[in-house]
Amino acid sequence: MTPFTKALLAAVATLALLGACVKEDTYPVTGEQCGPEDPVKELDAADCYVPPAGI
Repeated sequence: MTPFTKALLAAVATLALLGACVKEDTYPVTGEQCGPEDPVKELDAADCYVPPAGI
C-alpha cells in the first residue's frame, strides 16, 4: 500500500468518524434546532427521486 493510499484511507476514516458525531436534534449545516413540526420529517426517499436525463 502506497503512502498516498494510506493517507487517503486515514482521511476517509476521519471524515466518517466526524460524521457520526452529528447531533440528531439540529440540522447539520445550519445548526438550527429541529422541531416536531418540521416538514422534512415527513419526507421519504421516493420524494427525492430525480429521473435520468432524456426520459
